[in-house]
Amino acid sequence: MLIELQIQDFAIIDRLHLRFEQGFTVLTGETGAGKSIIIDALSTLRGERVDPTFVRAGCPRARVEGVFSLDDCPHILPLLTELGLLTEDDDQVILVREISAESGRSIARINGRAVNSATLREIGSRLIDIHGQHEGQSLFNPRTHLELLDRFGDLLPIRQRVADQLTALRTVQAQLAELRTGEAHRQERIEELEMLRDDVMAAKLKPGEEEALLRERTIAQNAARIASLTDDAYRVLYAGSEGRSGRSAIDAMALAVDALNELSRFDPRAIPLAQQATDIHYQLEDLVAALRSYRADLDIDPRRLDMIEERLTVLRDLQRKYGVDLATLIERATQAEAELENLRNRTSHIADLEKQEQALQAELARLAIELSQRRRQVGDELSHQIIQAMQDLAMPNVHFAVQITYDDDPQGLPVNGRRVACDRTGIDRVEFLIAPNPGEPLKPLARIASGGESARLLLALKSILSRVDEVPTLIFDEIDTGVGGRAGHVVGQKLWAISQRHQVLCITHLPQVAAFANAHYHIRKEVHAGRTRTSVEVLSAEQRIDELAAMLDGVPNDHSRANARQILERAQTWKSHRQAELMTKS
Repeated sequence: MLIELQIQDFAIIDRLHLRFEQGFTVLTGETGAGKSIIIDALSTLRGERVDPTFVRAGCPRARVEGVFSLDDCPHILPLLTELGLLTEDDDQVILVREISAESGRSIARINGRAVNSATLREIGSRLIDIHGQHEGQSLFNPRTHLELLDRFGDLLPIRQRVADQLTALRTVQAQLAELRTGEAHRQERIEELEMLRDDVMAAKLKPGEEEALLRERTIAQNAARIASLTDDAYRVLYAGSEGRSGRSAIDAMALAVDALNELSRFDPRAIPLAQQATDIHYQLEDLVAALRSYRADLDIDPRRLDMIEERLTVLRDLQRKYGVDLATLIERATQAEAELENLRNRTSHIADLEKQEQALQAELARLAIELSQRRRQVGDELSHQIIQAMQDLAMPNVHFAVQITYDDDPQGLPVNGRRVACDRTGIDRVEFLIAPNPGEPLKPLARIASGGESARLLLALKSILSRVDEVPTLIFDEIDTGVGGRAGHVVGQKLWAISQRHQVLCITHLPQVAAFANAHYHIRKEVHAGRTRTSVEVLSAEQRIDELAAMLDGVPNDHSRANARQILERAQTWKSHRQAELMTKS
């Protein structure tokens, strides 16, 4: 519900601060006073397009702020929370739009946070709905007719089931299409994987084999030199060498150990030296043993080098063929078997998916037909109520119907021996038809309804659909245009009835409509310091009678005031009776 509206430097409005209550509020005033400007300002909070002409002349920017209570619109809370625009303690949402006079660009904020126009439009359109006699673009658009029909008949749950079923069907169909179109590629892939697997199995590849062969080849290629170096080291360490004393390193170390042990008997400080020498002697013995073993293993078969080269050639050919190293090749061969199994199973998988497709399609057709039948029933009821409401609004001969048709589609759902298109809303194409006068055929709204007729049709629809409309604040801009006094009384009744479920703001020129309001705002245009500006006054009971009298005769007088009181009393009596009926029903 709209609680406060602040407008600054917008068109001829310099500053305006309005507070609103629940129920039915009317705004009246002379032509050009600024009534529609207030509606224009509110439309900016719905994310509508803006331009520099909205800014009051001589001002840098215009600003519009609306404060909304969240008590009567719980449906919007999840969206606000998801967008990070609401905290747990917030019970209001504040929409702000600033428009630059220089560029015409605007800045939008929700609860102090800057948002883009799309977000403002998404939130604002769920808080305010604006209707005028020329609004019909949405009413005339057949795309909105199906939504209105489904909301009226409480058909959204079954429609969602249709949408979910269609999503499941399309998922299966997409999987089938992928499998079928990839059949040639599947066969090629099977051949590739089988060749890879067979090559790796034939080669008997082992992890780390290439590195081991390269090391072995290096040793085989340098076997003589390696043996010579090993023998030299062994001779120096153990066998000794010609010349000098001929002692080996290990013999020399043994003599050193003996000498140091003897020394330690005379000088204890030599004990660590003797121990260190002993350790070195043992290490030399271990080294000699290792060299002896190493030398024994150097007996290489001359044919081994040829075998190594042949094996390395096999490995390199495989790497060139597949463009990867051996480790990756072994890994791919391991994975190939699982992929081959999956590819071979695709034929049976396609058969399973085809069965799923048939089952899903049959269930979708059943749900879509059920939804279509219920729409036809609801359409008859809606037509009956619309005709009754239009008769109340001085259109006694109007005929209204809900047309439901199908579109043919060779790939669509089977319905009554034909294939029809189906989307997330079902198989129906819904359009409202009207014949305002006797003898005329039913035609689409856009081709037949005049401005006044479309306004009354919109009011009839809103009065009937208000119970399923989630938008808390409904604004009607001169929706009573072309309506006489007697029908105006009915317009007032219907607007008041809507206000029992929604906050209603209405600009009207009919006193019969204004008489039903709970609050009456008078808008006037005045000149101050050479500048035109708009002011708004909340009327008292007596001021309201004067305003209704002026709306009747132009200038209040005793006769017009008496008529105004009569109109007001008649409206109050009707509201009292209606409220009593509502309380009895509840």
